[in-house]
Amino acid sequence: MEKITAYRTYVTRLLEDLGKELPSSADVETEYIFDTARDHYQLFQVGWEQFQWVHGCIAHLDIKGNKIWIQHNGTELPLADELVSLGVPKEDIVLGFQAPYKRKYTGYAER
Repeated sequence: MEKITAYRTYVTRLLEDLGKELPSSADVETEYIFDTARDHYQLFQVGWEQFQWVHGCIAHLDIKGNKIWIQHNGTELPLADELVSLGVPKEDIVLGFQAPYKRKYTGYAER
């Protein structure tokens, strides 16, 4: 359980730090969606940018099976590397956005 508690802290810290770096305006909000009961974590932006509706997931991470699953990374930041720098072993990170047959080549967990 200590490991999961640490992973929750790492994931929320990573998304909060990432959210601070996003361009912001009065009309586009950055939202942090942290479902700690089910271990789903998302960074979202929503609002209007001039005449364009903005509604999109910037990053989505889950904790399942005692591993951190990166489900979506809409940034140029290598989220998996950031998690490793925080102390998460590579074998506890799954690149969920990669096809299952490709995961064995990523250097991270397959499942």
